[in-house]
Amino acid sequence: MKRSLQAGLLVLCGLGLLHVSLFTDLCLRYVKEGMRPLLVASGVVLLLLGLASAVLDRGRKDAEDESHGHDHGSVPGVAWLLLLPALSLLFYAPPALGAYTAARQPAKPVATHADDFDPLPRTSPLPMTLSDFTSRVRQDRGQAVKGRSIRLVGFVTPGGRDGGWDLTRIILNCCAADAQSVKVRIYGGPALPANTWVAVTGTWHPGGKLGTGSAPVALDARTVTKVARPTNGYQDALPLG
Repeated sequence: MKRSLQAGLLVLCGLGLLHVSLFTDLCLRYVKEGMRPLLVASGVVLLLLGLASAVLDRGRKDAEDESHGHDHGSVPGVAWLLLLPALSLLFYAPPALGAYTAARQPAKPVATHADDFDPLPRTSPLPMTLSDFTSRVRQDRGQAVKGRSIRLVGFVTPGGRDGGWDLTRIILNCCAADAQSVKVRIYGGPALPANTWVAVTGTWHPGGKLGTGSAPVALDARTVTKVARPTNGYQDALPLG
């Protein structure tokens, strides 16, 4: 591969990174929002390196034409593999992490709550994150969620033989490589396609002893409503926007 082609690949990679991070929101399928500036900077660097390499190669080629008449510069053919991710970033973006990933990994362990739980607001239905709901079900000896109308938001992960499905959120600490899922079993409501984002309102599904590890992290759905994917979709947080 000649140096001019190497420079072209650097330019393509730079343009691909800028496409997914600066001109679109595609990068948010794979990394957290805070990583976007680093991706933009990397794209700019690759683009400038490619352009600079092309200019220098042109000057070198002119000098060699005058002295030797040909170009000896080359790089290993394996560098052609750079073309695949570059074209992927420009023309085909893999889908965001969702039900396929969540169905193949266990739910993220919820940290032990060392202190007493604060009283829950009297709002009804009460919006909660999936992690907060899990903690209350498994660790709150005061059983504050018992009989309460709870509202949770996540996406549908089908599965199981008990007629239920999992409401899921995927959490990224950095990028897709460290993704972990938080799940709440849902009983009732319509059978919606995988990866459909929904708001579920219902009450805790009885079983075991509430406030201990024997209690199921599950909800009996009263309403299931389709919603848009929240802007903070890779956080187990109350939806924004």
